[in-house]
Amino acid sequence: AAAPSGEPIVIGAAVDLTGNMAPFDGPALAAAQYQVDQINAAGGINGQPVELKFIDTQLDPEQTKAAAIDLIDNQGAQVLLVTCDVDFATPAVQEAINRGVLAVAPCIGTDQMGPKRFGDELGRLAFTVGNLAQDEGAAMAEFAYEQGWTRAAIAKDNVIVYFQDVVDSFAKRFTELGGEVVLTEEWVNGDGTINNVASALADADVDVIATSTAFGDMPALVEGVRSLGDDTPFICGWSCDGTYWNPEGLSNFYLVTYASIAGDDPNPDVQALIDALAAQDPQLVGTGGFVTGAAAIDAIAAAITEAGSTEGAALADAMEGFQGVDTISGQITYAPGPEGHGVTGREYRVMQIQDGTLSFIELRAATSPADVAGAGE
Repeated sequence: AAAPSGEPIVIGAAVDLTGNMAPFDGPALAAAQYQVDQINAAGGINGQPVELKFIDTQLDPEQTKAAAIDLIDNQGAQVLLVTCDVDFATPAVQEAINRGVLAVAPCIGTDQMGPKRFGDELGRLAFTVGNLAQDEGAAMAEFAYEQGWTRAAIAKDNVIVYFQDVVDSFAKRFTELGGEVVLTEEWVNGDGTINNVASALADADVDVIATSTAFGDMPALVEGVRSLGDDTPFICGWSCDGTYWNPEGLSNFYLVTYASIAGDDPNPDVQALIDALAAQDPQLVGTGGFVTGAAAIDAIAAAITEAGSTEGAALADAMEGFQGVDTISGQITYAPGPEGHGVTGREYRVMQIQDGTLSFIELRAATSPADVAGAGE
């Protein structure tokens, strides 16, 4: 391709590279840079080169706000990438949308990244390239029901909205399919009750345990159930991806995620991205979530190409119309309405862990996101 020329299209990233969100933001940023390099090698966007600039927010609200202002006002960012949690991202998002700049999160999983949180007018400029929790939970439910699992227990971690929405969506879609939710056990990650939750789940007469959790209580939950002699299958979302947390010899564990880090991803472009990031630092590919950083660049490039502009409102118009737009992570769609600023319809990698080994099973897209009243509120 002809080398890109002219003024660069500048994408800023106000993200956390040192705090609690660094395991998510760091890999997404590395994947975003990889995809920028690929786009530039192919001639840029509309013939213009793309430049990615970033500032580490350290999850401090004031530093997050200052980073967004610096990137937009001083460094010329025309689009802003933000951290993968809507609460932590809000100071940067607000500065971007107040300036008419599109704000994109690689992997926020709730419907809060848009009009629902930021208002009908300015909120149109906020999007996530993460799958909506309603979509993720529906895909989990459809996979579980097809395995012949008709009785489910729910392990609901109330520490963040995303975890809640995934399991609520699982329950809604599972019962729509004809399944029965026999038990729901709730806790807040770190509250010291996880052993009680595990004990109640192990006593339940069910075919599958559905959860969405992470942090310290994730291994404690699974190991607690298994230590009581219960080998019931677990199904989890992207939050359980990776093997870094696995109890020794873990089996009968299933999850849906963005990419397979087991060396068997079905998309050769994704596998090439995995190999490139792993060569930089193996920790960048600890879960499949990194791919959304590259997908965010693809989505931004598609919007700029369609709009012929980097003006925020024009990009928002283009993205709201996305129906099956190709990205490295698969085709993405934004449903109409204020909840439609998160991705639906993308194919998940369904993964299994058997005898401690993670492997890819199949590609699966939810037939439709679960309609969970009040989800994300």
